[in-house]
Amino acid sequence: MTVIEGDPSDAGVAAVYRDDPRLGPLIGPGGPFEVASVEVDGIALRSFVRAPRTIIDCFRAGRVHEDRVQLVFEGERYTFAEVRQRSLSLAGALRYGYGVGPGDRVALALRNYPEFVVGFWGAALLGAVVVPVNAWWAPEELAYAAEDSGAGVVIADEERLQGLAGAGSGATGLIAVRTQNPGAYGAVPIDDLIAGRPLRDDELADTGPDDVVTILYTSGTTGRAKGALLTNRGTIANLMNMAFVSARAAILDGRPPLPTKQGASIAAAPLFHIGGIAGIVGAAMAGNKMVLMRRWATEEAVRLASVEEVTSFGGVPAMARQILDHPAVGELGLDIRSFPMGGASVPPDLPKRVLEVFGPSVSIFNGYGLTETTSAVVSNVGGEYASRPDSVGRPNLTADIKVEGPDGQVLEVGQVGELCFRSPQVAKGYWHRPDDTRDVFVDGWFRSGDLGYVDEDGFVYVVDRLKDVVIRGGENVYCAEVEAVLFEHPAIADVAVIGLEEEQLGERVCAVVVARPGAEVRLADLRRLAASRLAAFKAPEALVLVDDLPRTPTGKTDKRELRSIVVTRQERIDRSW
Repeated sequence: MTVIEGDPSDAGVAAVYRDDPRLGPLIGPGGPFEVASVEVDGIALRSFVRAPRTIIDCFRAGRVHEDRVQLVFEGERYTFAEVRQRSLSLAGALRYGYGVGPGDRVALALRNYPEFVVGFWGAALLGAVVVPVNAWWAPEELAYAAEDSGAGVVIADEERLQGLAGAGSGATGLIAVRTQNPGAYGAVPIDDLIAGRPLRDDELADTGPDDVVTILYTSGTTGRAKGALLTNRGTIANLMNMAFVSARAAILDGRPPLPTKQGASIAAAPLFHIGGIAGIVGAAMAGNKMVLMRRWATEEAVRLASVEEVTSFGGVPAMARQILDHPAVGELGLDIRSFPMGGASVPPDLPKRVLEVFGPSVSIFNGYGLTETTSAVVSNVGGEYASRPDSVGRPNLTADIKVEGPDGQVLEVGQVGELCFRSPQVAKGYWHRPDDTRDVFVDGWFRSGDLGYVDEDGFVYVVDRLKDVVIRGGENVYCAEVEAVLFEHPAIADVAVIGLEEEQLGERVCAVVVARPGAEVRLADLRRLAASRLAAFKAPEALVLVDDLPRTPTGKTDKRELRSIVVTRQERIDRSW
């Protein structure tokens, strides 16, 4: 049967590596990646024996790197010591000025500024639950997340403060980041707060491994976004699994140990994603430098990679291709040791292109995961990835996987069904959504909503989606959410939203419309309507006019058939790109 799991007391999927004398010392008793059985909410799981207990312990670990540069943003540079002082001072202000304590929610609504990292730690050190809000969302979406989470404090930049105020947000504890109007909207400048007394170490919260540390909102399939509850254990398990994946690849590929050098990466992808949170916590553990970009620009990213001696370069497939196609990237002598890709389906040609540009010593990485699995729960790296570029890899050390058929039966090797995962990385559920939680989290298993299969060697392949979602440049766009807005257009009789394949971003949002008799529907009008209610990236970028939408026997739109129809009409698609 297609169930890759093991007795929780052993290493489960790591059985494929356990007898390898090169890997055994890493995962066996006493090894840095040894796992043991734990019970979490009545479910037996595997957890790392030598991992930090909480992310606060990860923050404490950063003390050994105090003289190193931790954050770079445009002309600003901050050492680990400086970030530590600012974070502890903000924590003191949140505790004594706003009454923030364990379990309280603090929202972050801002771009990739250094204050995002300081705000994250300032709240987390108090045991508060950090709520990173998608900064690209429309004001109404921002206000919804702040209010739904019950955030007593919102840390926001000026653009987000304006949006929250315009949306009539009831948030009262506002802290302003990089504002040109101090005191506007009743917000207190964060610079005033980080000038205060830092908390002492003995004043930090005493949290547990399975306490919730973040609520990350995922777009809703039928409406409002849902907040996934992610824990200390899950956040740290993700980092430990990624560390093992890197060590495994280096050993299996025969790469010699690299000279000691500070790791550095370009943080161009949004910090409000789960990958951004992993980067913040992981940097504290490993002493890595994060080079922040306010917005993505290929020319600037390549320049920064050279100037800041970046060792990890990559991103969603659209970013990765732009990096690899840059005319100067292969001539700058970059010391790139890893090239991660993910967030969307990675075209099979990209791994080969990475090796052509950066040479055979670079470790290429792909993975599969969702917000609900605290980032990658399956990973493909190095030589294994090069030999199977169409696979997302093997499950992580602490992950079990099964493939379910439509009636819940476990399918055999090679059979396509819904991918389900059990791991300490799986979220505890959805914030205040008991029905959704029961539907998606079943007896410790997370139902991903993606279709795939596992081959005889344990490699996972994703072939389709059960969820009606477009993945545009790494951002999820749930079709029902966009359709609900477009139905308000007076000229539309019927509409369906699908993904249109496109090399640069992977997919673009396409509206397939049945117009009312005598009415005219224009793409520009649809984009304005959608952008007035939703984040701009959710607005349709292509329009196809049809006489009718294909239906299933139950009356639902047959989107599989619809995609086939659209593909045959490429020359009649109105595009905005």
